[in-house]
Amino acid sequence: MNIKSLLIGSAAAFAAVSGAQAADAIVAAEPEPMEYVRVCDAFGTGFFYIPGTETCLKIGGFVRFQTSFGPNQSGASDWDAFTKAQVNFDARNDTELGTLRSYIAFEVDSQNDIDQWGNNRTAFGIPYFDARNNADGDFHVDEAYIELGGFKAGFFYSWWDGGINGETDVNGNVTEFNSIAYNYDGGTWRAGISLDELENTDVADGTLAKNLGHNNLGVAGTVGFSLGGVNLDILGGYDNGAEEGAVRAILSADLGPGTLQVLGVWASDRSAYWNASEWSIAASYAFKATDKLTITPAAQYFGDRNFDFAGSPDRWKVGLTVGYQIVDGLAFLGTVNYQRDDVLAGGHTDATTGFLRLQRNF
Repeated sequence: MNIKSLLIGSAAAFAAVSGAQAADAIVAAEPEPMEYVRVCDAFGTGFFYIPGTETCLKIGGFVRFQTSFGPNQSGASDWDAFTKAQVNFDARNDTELGTLRSYIAFEVDSQNDIDQWGNNRTAFGIPYFDARNNADGDFHVDEAYIELGGFKAGFFYSWWDGGINGETDVNGNVTEFNSIAYNYDGGTWRAGISLDELENTDVADGTLAKNLGHNNLGVAGTVGFSLGGVNLDILGGYDNGAEEGAVRAILSADLGPGTLQVLGVWASDRSAYWNASEWSIAASYAFKATDKLTITPAAQYFGDRNFDFAGSPDRWKVGLTVGYQIVDGLAFLGTVNYQRDDVLAGGHTDATTGFLRLQRNF
């Protein structure tokens, strides 16, 4: 009996050892090595290396909710709310010719999924759709360009898009083109020149439209300098189709607890770059009340809005803009503007406009 038990126990032990050795012989496949995203600090914060490359990428954008008010903001309504979203991609890497950059920003505006009366409105028995109240669309490229060293080509905002602090001034007419540009930044001073496609930029001269249905070329150039807290930028543009040009200057200076800015424009006549008046002057003061609160009063005057036409009326505009940084990445901006226009028949018209905006940047 003892011998039998010993033999059975030995066999069981041998089977267990054999099974263990057989299990040990099966080797699981090792996972492939992973390349983790690396931070790229060569071009500022927020960039990371695209895995497997030496190209640095930054993803950003914003979500904006805004309510605007004033005459006819949405049809006959004196107010209108909308939401805008943007996502942008900024890719850069160093080359022997300088930094190679590509940038693209997508935007979409949204108001309502369907119009407030539904999709089957009728007029005189004919169904139609109220496009004004359906705005889940308007998806577009806000900017897209390639940049190498100081050269830049693509669809982007021109220097005419830049203005002074606040939300009161008018600083240009069409401000975004398909362009080829060169920028030089020497630190203390800077300069640039661009060749712009002026595509169907109709410019009315009071009786006729210029450039109607034609693509033309425009040339814009800028020069500026910075010294301490003072900046001066001078900009000029010539519209080949209208055969007219405009010149603009912006002076900015740190003064007390804020920044004072003055803008001046003169134009030979209406062009794609400027068509608001023969001349204009504007000023604003961005008062830094606290680290989070900025209050900016501003004003602008437009002289000879009909240019060389007899009895050309003028316009003036005043406004106040308030910006508040609620938390990091979330800001409030509100503005109210009053505008008064002279009319040829005598008298004037006036309007009060503005908006309230909440924007989350990332």
